[in-house]
Amino acid sequence: MKSLKVVFLGTPEFAKTSLEAIHQSHHQVVGVVTVADKASGRGQKIHQSPVKIYAEENNIPVFQPEKLRNPEFLEELRKLDADVFVVVAFRMMPKVLFEMPKMGTFNLHASLLPDYRGAAPINYAVINGEEKTGATTFFINEKIDEGNILLQEEMEILPDENAGSLHDRLMEMGSGLVVKTLDGLAENAIEEKPQPHVEHPKNAYKIFKEDTRINWEQPSKTIHQFILGMSPYPAAFTTLKIDNEEKGLKIFGGKFELSVHGKPAGSLDISKNEFKIYTQDGIYYPLELQLEGKKRMMVKDFLNGFRNFDGIALS
Repeated sequence: MKSLKVVFLGTPEFAKTSLEAIHQSHHQVVGVVTVADKASGRGQKIHQSPVKIYAEENNIPVFQPEKLRNPEFLEELRKLDADVFVVVAFRMMPKVLFEMPKMGTFNLHASLLPDYRGAAPINYAVINGEEKTGATTFFINEKIDEGNILLQEEMEILPDENAGSLHDRLMEMGSGLVVKTLDGLAENAIEEKPQPHVEHPKNAYKIFKEDTRINWEQPSKTIHQFILGMSPYPAAFTTLKIDNEEKGLKIFGGKFELSVHGKPAGSLDISKNEFKIYTQDGIYYPLELQLEGKKRMMVKDFLNGFRNFDGIALS
């Protein structure tokens, strides 16, 4: 089978797994483009992307341009004479970059396009209670996530699965799909197809802090899926009022029961033995949470941290 020369563009762990799969295949990774190193954390230590770390460990040339239109960077890439660029969890690319290779540039997206175009497809598939999702490889064009489809693969979403678990399973499946796509392009065995027209495709917009607040007036099932879809990152939160102090409370998982209770949505019963939050149509029981300034813990340990529960409410 023909071996393709590949330039890989990506940043996080999700991308690193695909880079590793290509590197271990018969295709040749001739260069990697990733984000610039950043100082982060309390000690402001320099943080390198997982993609850069893997590339350097395997002696693959690394490029970290601040601007993707930088003429010197573009010239260096041209010299690599790649057949195809592969993009996984990177950033918006200018036309001068994605049109550079002979075969074009394709992207791996963690959804069954055209649904869930955007930055957070895994989160929204769980939030919306989908029973299946998948991964798509497609040629990049000037519109976000709208290029012609190369390959797609479906995956069942498991009951009570959170976004973190689904992310890890899609990461593995997606890396295999990337290599299959390269194999198909090498043998001219893939027929690219325009994305089907859907009147109202489901969107996966970028999630901001204000989008992660839990609305306790919603049905229990909706709340449960929202919490799963935000777990472990960016994490759904509510605000706990302890005496006169308000603190953010992240909830990573729990369970619910439907019941007629006559209590206001968002009110709570909290004691040494249980933590109950009333919803529109039942009760939600947080099982794993993190109070602002504290470590993530199970609910039993959380409740043990209080001497009494007077003056505790959701605000």
